[in-house]
Amino acid sequence: MSKKPSEKEEEYFARMEFERKKKVEEAKHQKLRGEEKKMLRDLHFMKCPKCGMELIEIDCQGIKVDKCSECQGVWLDAGELENAAGLEKTALDRFFRVFKK
Repeated sequence: MSKKPSEKEEEYFARMEFERKKKVEEAKHQKLRGEEKKMLRDLHFMKCPKCGMELIEIDCQGIKVDKCSECQGVWLDAGELENAAGLEKTALDRFFRVFKK
C-alpha cells in the first residue's frame, strides 16, 4: 500500500529541487562572469583608456607609471598617485620632468 505524500512534503521537495537547480544556475553564471572578466581583461589590458593604443610602463622614482604610446596620456594604478604625492619637491620635479615633451 503506497502512501500519498502530504502537501507539506510535496512543498518541501519542490523547494529542495528549486534550490538545487538555483545553485547549478548560479555556478553557470559565476563561470560566465569569470570568463567574461578574463575576456575583457585580455581586450583592454595595457591599452590606453582614451585612445585604445598600447601603454608603456615606465618606472620613475620607484613608481610604475603607464604612458600611452600614441596620445602621450599618463595613467596611474591604484595607490601610485598617493606615492607620487609623498615625494619630496625635488623628487616630484624630476618625476614630472620625465613626462614633458
